[in-house]
Amino acid sequence: MKRTQTLIALAGTAVLALTPASASAAKYNWLKWNSADHKPLIMAHQGGEDEFPSNTMYAFKQSAKAGVNSLELDIGVTSDGKIVVVHNTTFDSKSNATGSVPVSQMTLAQAKALDAAYWFTTLPSSGGGHYDHDQATSHYTYRGVATGAKKAPSGYKASDFKTPTLAEVLAAFPKTPINIEIKGRTPTESNAEYLYNATVLANYLKNIHRTDLVVVSFNQNAVDLFSTIATAMPTAPAIAGDYSYLFSNFASRHMPSSQTVAFQVPNSFYVSSANLFATGIANCSWIGRAHGDGFAWHQWFGSSYLTHPADVDGIGTGGNDGGWKYLLDRRVDGIMTARPKALLAYMKTYKWNKASNACKFVGGGGY
Repeated sequence: MKRTQTLIALAGTAVLALTPASASAAKYNWLKWNSADHKPLIMAHQGGEDEFPSNTMYAFKQSAKAGVNSLELDIGVTSDGKIVVVHNTTFDSKSNATGSVPVSQMTLAQAKALDAAYWFTTLPSSGGGHYDHDQATSHYTYRGVATGAKKAPSGYKASDFKTPTLAEVLAAFPKTPINIEIKGRTPTESNAEYLYNATVLANYLKNIHRTDLVVVSFNQNAVDLFSTIATAMPTAPAIAGDYSYLFSNFASRHMPSSQTVAFQVPNSFYVSSANLFATGIANCSWIGRAHGDGFAWHQWFGSSYLTHPADVDGIGTGGNDGGWKYLLDRRVDGIMTARPKALLAYMKTYKWNKASNACKFVGGGGY
């Protein structure tokens, strides 16, 4: 998921069928809240982009080696119709690409020629996260590995620092649950761009017989179209679908499509159509609603973390119980984090049987 200060939820664009919880959920158990150890999926966001170069095979492999049990990635489609794993609609912010050339205007060969780890640094930064462009050259740890200018770390190769295809990631992780987000094709990110990428992805995945994959997008139309083509592939609604399900009376709630296995939400977002800043999404009432209907709850980090608990990707700031502790206490099924190694280390200290704020699920779709 893309972490932003404000998320626009166009609730009126959702096209949601009144159907029961997904049958595909029984094939892979997305519900972790009631497992023996209560431990959720640790979903390495972009492979863990604050600890490793975003959406590279190196990041995915390092996260898996650290003990992560799920990966999150983003896809775009090149000009020759190949599905590549990249977060942004252009390559220049994280690779050595020059100019803001959209993914859709580059061939796979051109994308593969780039150094996908060019701007990654583990240094604290002032404004660009771990991809600032104003650090000393020596701080860009993996710059040049992809092109052969620098030796790859032991056990890895130059290609692990290039832009991977989705096929390469799926082949490397045949038994790891993977969250796949549909992005647009250019910085405009028009509806047509999302629909094109959704179509290409669906036509590819409809022949991939895995139920431990889940497809999502910020664009509800893209999720809906994807579902009509890849009819057996698990999905999660976009923000508009989340809104339609959560912000309604329990009895009249809008059920998502039959392929839905999880709701994936930040803790707060702005709903433009209702002029509403919705906060506290990760609460027992809504988590219980989802669990009662058979859906998993996956949390990612959104906006206003200084004032709204659980919006910071960490154990919290100051005196609150925000971030990881907040979510672990409530027994969510998955946490998307940019710092998977740090979260895994924190979980070793977490007191699983002493959560004072644990949601007490009673079944039947609510509390």
